[in-house]
Amino acid sequence: MQAVVYKGKGQIRVEERPVPVIQDPKDALVQVTMTTICSSDIHIRHGAVPGAVPGVILGHEFVGRVVETGSAVTNVKPGDRVAVNVETFCGECFFCKRGFVNNCTDPQGGWALGCRIDGGQAEYVRIPFADNGLTRIPDHVSDEQALFNGDLLSTGYWAAKLGEIKTGDTVTVIGAGPAGLCTMLCARLYAPSCILAIDTDPYRLSLAKEKGLADITLVPGKDPAEKVIRELTEGRGADVVIEAAGGKDTFQLAWKMARPNANVVIEAMYEESQTLPLPEMYGKNLVFKTGGVDGCYCQEIMDLTAEGKLDASFLITHRCGFADIMKAYEVFEKKEDHVIKYAITF
Repeated sequence: MQAVVYKGKGQIRVEERPVPVIQDPKDALVQVTMTTICSSDIHIRHGAVPGAVPGVILGHEFVGRVVETGSAVTNVKPGDRVAVNVETFCGECFFCKRGFVNNCTDPQGGWALGCRIDGGQAEYVRIPFADNGLTRIPDHVSDEQALFNGDLLSTGYWAAKLGEIKTGDTVTVIGAGPAGLCTMLCARLYAPSCILAIDTDPYRLSLAKEKGLADITLVPGKDPAEKVIRELTEGRGADVVIEAAGGKDTFQLAWKMARPNANVVIEAMYEESQTLPLPEMYGKNLVFKTGGVDGCYCQEIMDLTAEGKLDASFLITHRCGFADIMKAYEVFEKKEDHVIKYAITF
């Protein structure tokens, strides 16, 4: 089968690989029908993810059809259409039992797919702990509607939940890339009074406005973001700030825009260390919540998608077959042609 393989820092290429096989009774074998490229794949390509293993097949955001299951798998069966969770998790360890599945202590647990074990930018993929990591797709939900269930929508849903958004809150989302747009989409579920979106890309901001995800859009360096948020909130600042950009100065902007006693959620993955200027923020009494997504809400997200309350398919701006995936990588990384997300089919 054809697969995109990480060869080491700066190197990925399409290679011929054997079709994977069931290795454990809890495994399932999935035929991938649609996959995509994530910014995390770009981080791996740059060598910015220390846990990424050279030789691994990339891809952790995809949908497919079950072709085989291990003897212990009970929630899915061959023929089921499924969305795949970004994380594999045992469900039994200390962290899994508390919902912190990103920190699953099993050797194949946490963010393993496309990082430490072979992922879904391939024709077939083995999914460990399939009962936990696969979500059945209802017949009336398309592959494109389900594509982001296990990663982007899980990330946005998780970040909005961490923010503890309340009805009437003012929410600032820094970054209108795929993760930021999904975060705004999920934040709307909590009925905030206002969502501000901040990004350097006017096209992405216009998309956020067009889709009803943001009420106000701001461009750093052009718009006085801190001044706008204070004028909007009688000088207080945002009730919740979610940092989804991971830029050079976005962490600093996040805490500065937050009101005292606010929640600041760090959703972004940084390639450089960030500074926490405690003397400057003394007295603001901020709560910082950080880390990788705990992707354990996939069924809730699928239910909301089936009910028409969540639909992230608008993120798909480009489509291609797997034969053109390397070109798609270049377009996606360079953010050419106003790309947001690719839908790559087999």
